[in-house]
Amino acid sequence: MTMEAQDTTLVEQDHLIGRVEEFKKKGYRLVQMSCTKVGEKYEINYSFDLHYTFQNLRIVVDGQTEVPSISGIYWGAFIYENEMHDLFGIRIVGMNIDFGGNLFRTAKKNPFANPTFREERPCHGE
Repeated sequence: MTMEAQDTTLVEQDHLIGRVEEFKKKGYRLVQMSCTKVGEKYEINYSFDLHYTFQNLRIVVDGQTEVPSISGIYWGAFIYENEMHDLFGIRIVGMNIDFGGNLFRTAKKNPFANPTFREERPCHGE
């Protein structure tokens, strides 16, 4: 099995909208958006595809930064953005549909922002 190369470009948040607009004008489709916590920062990845070739944009933000929505460019991005807000507490500004923190019902608010780990227990019979 061969794996294609996937470029990931780190961009400043101020340049995100312009870069996303470039992808849209070239005919790229939005494949997915994801967020992960790395130390005290959050990496937000935006993946695009054109002719089965992926291009990724990445921004790195702290938990207080307001991130501009790309849902005005890629309408369906609002689902990913609401997910990032509900699970990580990322503040997304300008979403075309904002669930106001109610997309997911969780026992703990923003559970992925400060995850707690339970002590591992041996399996029954060990």
